[in-house]
Amino acid sequence: MVGKIAGVLDRLLQKRVVRRWEEIAEAAAVAEPDVLRGWRSRARSLRRQLDRVIHQAEHRLALPVIGSNAMRKPLGTDWAWRPDLWRGPMPVPGQASVPNRMLFCEGATVFHDCRVSELTVRQIRNERESDVAPFGFRMDVFRFDGSFLSLVIDLPEEAARGLKLRHLIRLDAIVELEKPLEIFARLNVKHGPNTEQIVLELPLGAEEVMVEFDLTYTKINEKRIEKLWIDLIFEGPEMNQIILRDVTVSRRPRADM
Repeated sequence: MVGKIAGVLDRLLQKRVVRRWEEIAEAAAVAEPDVLRGWRSRARSLRRQLDRVIHQAEHRLALPVIGSNAMRKPLGTDWAWRPDLWRGPMPVPGQASVPNRMLFCEGATVFHDCRVSELTVRQIRNERESDVAPFGFRMDVFRFDGSFLSLVIDLPEEAARGLKLRHLIRLDAIVELEKPLEIFARLNVKHGPNTEQIVLELPLGAEEVMVEFDLTYTKINEKRIEKLWIDLIFEGPEMNQIILRDVTVSRRPRADM
């Protein structure tokens, strides 16, 4: 109730302020110079605050909405998902000198084998007009004395539920690189005591990339599928900045032949 009353009073006050400035605008053409100087000073002060509000509103309203799960889905998709890292803000947005097996957030872990870590990671706010995901993930790599760097993304239980050999699992990513870099995606499917792996290279030369893992020719036991995860593997990342603007995973059944 208090909020409603405050809202009504605020609207009434705004109407009075607007009406008063309308009267001043009409009178400005014939006002005395001393009076006009006072109005100009007040108007400039008000304009500065109005410009601040407009600037912040246009900036924030142009960004993808936090928590948004809008994504492009291929025809026939029966499950699609964007990891939390690209959906909402993390409690700790970044870290320098990242250690091996660093759990950046639930379901996203950074692996490397450097003796001395010169790796910095940070969640960033996407601001481009073309961005769909609210957040991105940036890795700044300086000297790199290891043999591998990877980001492991654990897929939720829904990804394994009802999964069949006739499914295609698709990974879509928007990638920005400071300089060209080979990136591999490895799908891991744990079924019983075994883990099936499929490795594909992300195509270079485009910002928006996609790979599809075809389960048809694997030896996965459909009845014992327990868990899925994807490794994004970065080859020779030294002195590079890698930004993953978005990552989504989806699956769809292969069309019957």
